Amino acid sequence: MSSEELKIDASKLLQGMYSDGYFPNFLVDKVRGVLEDACREIESQNPANHKQLYEITCRATERINDLQEEFEDNDSEIETAARDDIAVSFGYIASVYGFPDADLEELVATRDW
Repeated sequence: MSSEELKIDASKLLQGMYSDGYFPNFLVDKVRGVLEDACREIESQNPANHKQLYEITCRATERINDLQEEFEDNDSEIETAARDDIAVSFGYIASVYGFPDADLEELVATRDW
């Protein structure tokens, strides 16, 4: 399934990171890929409650954690602006999939950035 087939509008993900030259686009693309994979998982599993949604988003967050070293290797890092943009993107995803009141901190609870 391509991002065009997802229920979300992938162009709304990580807009702040894409507009900030501090974040290499190829790495932001990797983060967006993780978010899109989370959407695919949400669509296939159809979580019935917040707990099930958070399990999916936290697994995705752990994959984003794994990208930190690559950001550092490219003179960037997942810092305040990135943290906020990633959390907002997860919030957008949660809302589109029927969880508009999802807690942003819970969506990324496993973050280490």
